[in-house]
Amino acid sequence: MSGTNAGRGATGPAKGARRAAAPAKDAGAPVKDAATRATVSARARAPVAAARGQIAEADEAAARAVLRRIPVPGAGEVSALLLLPARPAALYVLAHGAGAGMRHAFMEAIARRLAARGVGTLRYQFPYSERGAGRIDPEPLLLATVRAAVAAGREAAGGVPIIAGGKSMGGRMTSRAAASEPLAGVAGLAFLGFPLHPAGQPGTSRADHLAKVDLPLLFLQGTRDTLADLALLRPVLERLGARATLRVFDDADHSFHVRKSSGRTDEQTLDELAAAVAEWTGERA
Repeated sequence: MSGTNAGRGATGPAKGARRAAAPAKDAGAPVKDAATRATVSARARAPVAAARGQIAEADEAAARAVLRRIPVPGAGEVSALLLLPARPAALYVLAHGAGAGMRHAFMEAIARRLAARGVGTLRYQFPYSERGAGRIDPEPLLLATVRAAVAAGREAAGGVPIIAGGKSMGGRMTSRAAASEPLAGVAGLAFLGFPLHPAGQPGTSRADHLAKVDLPLLFLQGTRDTLADLALLRPVLERLGARATLRVFDDADHSFHVRKSSGRTDEQTLDELAAAVAEWTGERA
């Protein structure tokens, strides 16, 4: 894993706003060399190793994830799963991607790993996934669902800091909601694979709204992600300035799958994803 950190000093919306004009640190730089990657990887392994003794506890907690119902204006209710470690340091309101719901294996795996690192999650369905429909909801309904989930997250958090975001489309809909109107109580947004453009159709228009999001932003991206060309994403983040933090995962695709030839496993990548979110979230606390 290599990274670009453009938001170390930002701890909330006001501070992020003051620093928005500052250039992102190394946001246009290429993926760091092998020596730097080794250093970053060593740092990533430290929280991973520290969490090993908590994995069993997190597995047990995952089995006890509490099913919630969230009312969405104009759409009835959607299901949600609240997973809180014994002493949560933060809560991540976590939206799923376009093609899979909140119980997808990736969502389960990242929630369990975050719990092992002290970060609770509130995973939730969009109305179309609640109905089992293949057609994605209109954007206004998606944004209303994000807002309802964030409100539910505030109630469930018990006073700990809240971040929001999610996988692919779920993350982008969260930032679209934040761009149209601030998400009350949210300290930052974390994207697990921001979908910058459709596969095979490079462009940056999907990121235009990010300039209106006055929050710290964490982007976790794979080098083989066909929905986010890093050569296009890095200049976008540079324009966002100190609010944006980029973490790059070598050989990972949009689903954060890595090939055997990389010398790494999907499990290791998931560990590093959770460690990156937990570390960044700790800086927002």
